[in-house]
Amino acid sequence: MSGTLRTFIAIELTNELHEELRILQQELKKSEIDAKWVSPENIHLTLKFLGNIDLNQAEQIKNILNEISKQSKPFYLNLSGIGVFPKLDHPRVLWVGVNEGKNESIEIAKKLEDDLEKIGFQKENRPFSPHLTLARIRSSKNKDKLKELAEQTSFTSNNKVYVNKLTLFKSTLTPKGSVYSILHQACPTS
Repeated sequence: MSGTLRTFIAIELTNELHEELRILQQELKKSEIDAKWVSPENIHLTLKFLGNIDLNQAEQIKNILNEISKQSKPFYLNLSGIGVFPKLDHPRVLWVGVNEGKNESIEIAKKLEDDLEKIGFQKENRPFSPHLTLARIRSSKNKDKLKELAEQTSFTSNNKVYVNKLTLFKSTLTPKGSVYSILHQACPTS
């Protein structure tokens, strides 16, 4: 491994949740919006996008993840609700929200921001809002159909994720989309 790695820190989902999200995406695709849909198996809860890092930074990040993991208690994560950023009249990102585990996710993201700033990463300029991206909207085509469908579609997952690790992912961009591979997993000593 040489050069830089495109990376992010996230919480992984279960196969059952990926399947639920695949079904939800199928329902929302009926709006025929102009969007790039995230592959269901690639959906995760991003805690921090790091961008390109070098190998030295990767080691520092692994140490930070290990420390935060030791300080954090495992918790359950459940998904509920559909929304868009920045607003329904001008959607750019279609997402699913976090219900149970929201406060714990926010706390971990805050620790990550604080600790990563100490090694040179810039803090986000907006508060962390736990969500899972379903699609990135490319144009306003059929946005009214999306708005109507989003308002009519309710979503609450039947499955919970037991969160007991933080994962540092490498993201490789390919013509068919991003391919994610695990660089490091930090698990608390419980």
